[in-house]
Amino acid sequence: MDKKKEGINRVVLDTNILVSALLFRGEVSRLAELWKNGAIVPVISKATFKEFKDVLSYPKFSLAESEIKTILEDEILPFFEVVDVQEEISGSCRDADDNKFLACAVSARADYIVSGDKDLCDMRGYKSIKIIKVSDFLKMFR
Repeated sequence: MDKKKEGINRVVLDTNILVSALLFRGEVSRLAELWKNGAIVPVISKATFKEFKDVLSYPKFSLAESEIKTILEDEILPFFEVVDVQEEISGSCRDADDNKFLACAVSARADYIVSGDKDLCDMRGYKSIKIIKVSDFLKMFR
């Protein structure tokens, strides 16, 4: 899988970052502008998409099924590249549940994983993929 455009970063966003970018105002919402403007290529796998969809259904967000459908159809699917995970990863992250983000990034040949998750951020990188906080990632676009 080759990069679509030279110089455009391929990025995996962890679930909390993705939810925050779409549901809340503030600095993290700038991520949505970046993917909508084509400044980054966000990538998602079946497993990370499922987790995102499940999290949107949490009662604390008070989203109706129709609102979730609109988010998925208007904000995610037109902009995100869905990748097939070629190889499952285990034992790499302290939190085994986070390995799906590593697997997605490896299969997509992503440049970055953007996360606020301590277990992922403490890794700082995996293979050639940089793992950084959203504030550090957004600094690259100022």
